Amino acid sequence: MAANDHYFYVLECKDGSYYGGYTVDLSRRLAQHNSGKGAKYTRMRHPVKMIYAKKFENKSEALRAEYAFKQLPRKKKEQFLSEAGEWDANSEKF
Repeated sequence: MAANDHYFYVLECKDGSYYGGYTVDLSRRLAQHNSGKGAKYTRMRHPVKMIYAKKFENKSEALRAEYAFKQLPRKKKEQFLSEAGEWDANSEKF
């Protein structure tokens, strides 16, 4: 990860719900969510698992992707995630 990388990511919470977010550091942000210091939404739903992430050239594009995902109904989120492929956290690739 470079200092100027911008990511939109999706977590699967322990209750099966999805959380979409933005970060510049995927591993740090996942650790924050799992320690209860992430978003309010995930505090009572951890542990969480990162199931999707995509790198963008700038913050604006990543935030647009996050917003678009959050507007989707559950079924469309599931469809998006099934078509996106499986996230490999070790290589940061699908």
